[in-house]
Amino acid sequence: MTSADMSQIEAQAIKRLRQIYLKDLESNFSEPEWNRQPDSLYAPQRYIMSMAGKRLRPVLALMAAEAIGKPASAAFPVAHAVERFHNFTLIHDDIMDEAPLRRGQATVHEQWGQHSAILSGDAMMVMAFDALLKLPQAVMQPVMKVFNQTALEVCEGQQLDIDYEGLEAISEAQYLQMIRKKTSVLVGASLEMGSLCAGASPSQSQALYQFGLALGMSFQIHDDILDAFGDPSIVGKQVGGDILQNKQTVLQIHLNGCLDGQVMPGEGLTDELRVKAVCQAMRSLGSLDHAESLRESYFQSALEALDEAGSMHLAIEDLRAMALWIYQREK
Repeated sequence: MTSADMSQIEAQAIKRLRQIYLKDLESNFSEPEWNRQPDSLYAPQRYIMSMAGKRLRPVLALMAAEAIGKPASAAFPVAHAVERFHNFTLIHDDIMDEAPLRRGQATVHEQWGQHSAILSGDAMMVMAFDALLKLPQAVMQPVMKVFNQTALEVCEGQQLDIDYEGLEAISEAQYLQMIRKKTSVLVGASLEMGSLCAGASPSQSQALYQFGLALGMSFQIHDDILDAFGDPSIVGKQVGGDILQNKQTVLQIHLNGCLDGQVMPGEGLTDELRVKAVCQAMRSLGSLDHAESLRESYFQSALEALDEAGSMHLAIEDLRAMALWIYQREK
């Protein structure tokens, strides 16, 4: 497929995302509970939800419902729940990472302080559960079961991420287990729950889950690459943050193996020079190439799972276009 073909597919996916899914989704996110008091609890929610996020997870939930043959609106409760849950994790992750920026803007804890940020995130989690109560009784229990299991796995993944920061080295297998739980399971669950809302069979919902799981792995490895090598004006956050925090990404793990106990490049230099030195080493020693290869491998696995879903008479072309758009993103 040529780059021109890819660009056309990307344009079509973005147009559909914005005009069909996000239009209805954004209007449904204007919830009356945000007008409750104290405003200092709900203002942070309005703030983070108004940022220019990709809305990847709720959009995939809506697309999964349509893939089964039902209106996207059947999955609105799931879309609301996963987006609230995702933003709850972002608020708390930013506190733990001491991150100053999120999507190019000050993080919630920078704006309102840690106490209000923690409470606002907690309230968003409660509101996520409340959104699922709007589901029909026939699907509420299976969807809630997936949501609860996924929420626990995301918390486990975040804890592993924190635990690994204190270690000198971890294996690539440990890293992949961590990002599977921290990121990928929510992408897969969004598709699974969206399809369950539409009456999918267990095999159909599982095929879509596996598609999302592999796509989420590719997505997170891409995030790690963008953190080190992205354009800060496009990415919208501090580039090199993972390096400065000694996060064990696939890039860092590969570089550790290449150095084999040697001093990490940039030790003792300023933050800016340290990031440049480490990135240069990642390029020259093949760490960037390795990460790109792994990202491509997971993306191909995602497409294979999507083909399996297509063999079950699901409408997958929109999902394929969305996957290609996600794969090509620059932020």
